This record gives sequence, C-alpha cells and structure tokens, in this order.
Amino acid sequence: MNIPTQRLTPDAQGLSAATAFLRAGALVSFPTETVYGLGADARNGTAVARVFEAKGRPSFNPLIVHLAQVAQARGLVVWSDAAEVLASAFWPGPLTLVLPLRPRHGLSSLVTAGLDTVALRVPAHETAQKLLRAFDGPVAAPSANPSGKISATTADHVMAGLSGRIAALLDDGPCPVGLESTIIGLDGADPVLLRAGGLPQEAIEAALGLPLALPAGTSITAPGQLSSHYAPGAAVRLNAREAKAGEVMLGFGAMPCTLNLSETGDLAQAAANLFDHLHRLDAMERPIAVAPIPDKGLGRAINDRLRRAAAPR
Repeated sequence: MNIPTQRLTPDAQGLSAATAFLRAGALVSFPTETVYGLGADARNGTAVARVFEAKGRPSFNPLIVHLAQVAQARGLVVWSDAAEVLASAFWPGPLTLVLPLRPRHGLSSLVTAGLDTVALRVPAHETAQKLLRAFDGPVAAPSANPSGKISATTADHVMAGLSGRIAALLDDGPCPVGLESTIIGLDGADPVLLRAGGLPQEAIEAALGLPLALPAGTSITAPGQLSSHYAPGAAVRLNAREAKAGEVMLGFGAMPCTLNLSETGDLAQAAANLFDHLHRLDAMERPIAVAPIPDKGLGRAINDRLRRAAAPR
C-alpha cells in the first residue's frame, strides 16, 4: 500500500476534505484528547478492513466507535443505568463504554470482531468533535500507529508510522491527555475495568458508588488487551533505579535520566509525555530503562502501557 497522505489543517477547508474522505470510505487520522485515532466509517466494511490493513492489526482485536454525542450511542446499544451515570459524568471525555449491540445497529461486524458488544466513546477534543459532527455518523478509530507499536500523540508520530497507508491526517498539535481512554465493560452484572486509561479508576468508582470488577479469563473483549502492545523496537526494563551500561533512561521525579516524564512527579504530565518520550528514546536504538511509577490514579494506566511495552514479543 502506497498512497499519498494529505496533511490537513483543522480549519473549515481541512475538515471538509477529511469528511469527504471518510464518506468515500478512505482512512483519516484525527486528534482526540487521548491519542490520534485512525478513522473509518464504522458502517462500511471495506473502509474498516482498510484500518486493519493499514495498521497490520489482527482482526480479532475490536475497534472503538467514536460518536459526536450520547444520543447516537443510545441508538446503537442496549443502554443501562450505569451507562447513563458514566456518560453524564464523563462524556465527552477519555472514557469508552462496552455495551450490548441493538438489533439492526448497522455497524460492520469487523468493528466488533464478531462480538455481540461494541466499544463506544464521545471524545472531547474540539477538532474530533467538529469532524464527527460534520460526518454525522459512527467512526471506528483505533490509535493511529502500526499495530503493537507506540501510540501516536503528535501528527509527526502518525506520519512516521502510517504515511503512504492512509488518505489524510488532520494535524492539530499534541494530544493533551496522552493515554488511551479507560474502557469499562457494561455488558454483565457488574461494571468491569477492561483497560486502565486517561480517566482514573477512582473517579469512575466514585461516580458509580461501587468498585470496578476485573475481567475474568484471557479472551479479547475490548481494544488494548493484547499482552504485548504499545511497544518500541528496543527492549524495555521496568522499575529501574538507574540505567545500566548501554541503556537510555526514562525517568520520573528528580533523578538523572535521558528524558523525564515529570521532574515534579506529576502523573498527568507523565501521562501526556509517555508515548512521545518512548518514540524519542526508541529513535536512539538502545535498550530503555524506566523508573518506577506510582501505581495510583493515572499511574495505573501508565504502568499498564509500560508492562505491555516490556512484554515478550
């Protein structure tokens, strides 16, 4: 696959061009508050197949459907009281809900990987909202990077990984959150934390008034659950207090290092910097040592990504 990738600005002309590409079944990368997404019309099976082809993504790994507003979600899935609570509290925002599909939902079965549930999100990013409102339909959009590699939080990351494989990129600067959305499963008796992400677990539990369950079994029921994911080309060593000979160091807090996620120990700043710093360290082509990250709040999501980045491949 080698097609010219247009780099669009997020003005009226760029948004119009991006919308036209989506309507024609082409792929468009666009920014969200979490990471850049790789969008396709979620109702068009051929377009969705192009997402899997461009990313080299396994077809058993479902996609998140992005929507402009909550009302569109209610038309696709069996809505629940828990969904209403979480959508009211956190949409638009970095939260994805997995819910049972309604009959005649109209989505391509490739989006759901054949499951009877679908992952839905209403993003908060202004450019994402403008594009979704203009397109006026569901957009399937995983992160805009080759499958298993470091997620894209800048337009340059997208171009480095997918230029020549996608029709267009809406360039609107770096993503402010920098971690993928938190995913909550609402298709069973209890809400389940399927993936830690840009919305802390504590905030979700406070809104629901109960603790989140953890997934049972090892089957893939939502995006971002592969054991090896978000991985640089170099080996990654976690919980390192200092770099060994030949390594580069990803620090946290005040410490000697090559790059620091947050010198002040701010987890929100660390989350925003994580993927960009991993891209920069990976370009040095040396093993990466990573300092310990507190396993609380956004630190849980950071540690989740780092464990998957360090997993055997």
